[in-house]
Amino acid sequence: MKKLILFILLWKITTSINAQSKILDQYITSGIENNLSLKQEKLELNKAMKSIEIAKTSLFPRITFAPTYTLAAGGRRLQFPIGDLLNPVYNTLNKLTQSSSFPQVENVDELLAPNNFHDTKISLQYPIFNSDIKYNIALQKELLQTEYAKKKTLEFEIKHSIEIAYFQYLQAVEAIKIYEQSRGILQQVDQLNRKLVDQKVALKDVLLTSEYEITKLEQQIMVAQKNKDLAKAYFNFLLNKDLSEEIVIDSSLTNTLPIFPDLAILNENALVFRPEFNQINSGLKVNDANILLQQKNAKLPQVFVGGNMGFQGFGYTFTNQAYALAQFGISWDLYHGNEKKHRVQQSKISKSILELKKEELKKQILLQVNQNFR
Repeated sequence: MKKLILFILLWKITTSINAQSKILDQYITSGIENNLSLKQEKLELNKAMKSIEIAKTSLFPRITFAPTYTLAAGGRRLQFPIGDLLNPVYNTLNKLTQSSSFPQVENVDELLAPNNFHDTKISLQYPIFNSDIKYNIALQKELLQTEYAKKKTLEFEIKHSIEIAYFQYLQAVEAIKIYEQSRGILQQVDQLNRKLVDQKVALKDVLLTSEYEITKLEQQIMVAQKNKDLAKAYFNFLLNKDLSEEIVIDSSLTNTLPIFPDLAILNENALVFRPEFNQINSGLKVNDANILLQQKNAKLPQVFVGGNMGFQGFGYTFTNQAYALAQFGISWDLYHGNEKKHRVQQSKISKSILELKKEELKKQILLQVNQNFR
């Protein structure tokens, strides 16, 4: 039985085995389509695709309509006695010139917080150079590949579980057949023993022995029937179906024996084709992309252009309130306690952890293959 299970595990990666059952293939396809965990993983995949689209939006200009209106009362005031300083001088000049060319000036007494003030504008900002955008897109693409690898791993696990459950069900069915055939033989033996006892050719002990064997066999049949029901329920659970639904049996799988390759070939194929390695390799690529992002972010500045255009003033009159301004800016972090250096080192540590996990996974898979082969 262990070799049969190993055969299922490595079906796709061996080249000298029989073709798989079409019935089992249909069950596997149905299980993969209806599995709830896989449906969740597909949603995660779509989510990762949207993350790439979101990252790409940073390449385009950002245009924002941002009107504000301010009401204010109280607070600090700006007071300056400009009238007290200038009005005596202006009065003297008006007398000397016998005119009113120099009007009276009020003292300044204004709230610092503007009241009845609006700023209705459209803002534009466009990144000319920003390494974060480029490498963040690359990072999101690698994260998408990680989700693909997770999906493949999950599909492999579902396929493996369905195959094992199907063969366990077939095993229970065949066990019941064998027990029932044995019961028929024991019943014939019991009938023969009864005739021998009636004819006083044999002692009654033979009847007790045959009855005991029949009773023991009945118990084994009950256990086998229970195992069959459990195997059926588990198999239908994997297919997301009613637990009591009947299972179609492919007798060709029980009438033929698979051909098994050498253990060394199984070990080699397992290390090449198992999808768990794709998942870890994707994680390593994600880590490399994150390291590159942190390194570029630590060295390169961000350059952008932008501007505002709109109306600004007291009251919504829009008369003589139009304005426009353009901006060109550079943002370059020169020092922040070696934060970016620490982030790079942190990403390198994460990469080392993944590499150790990969080595551990190799040993676990080889152990799994050897345990099932023995």
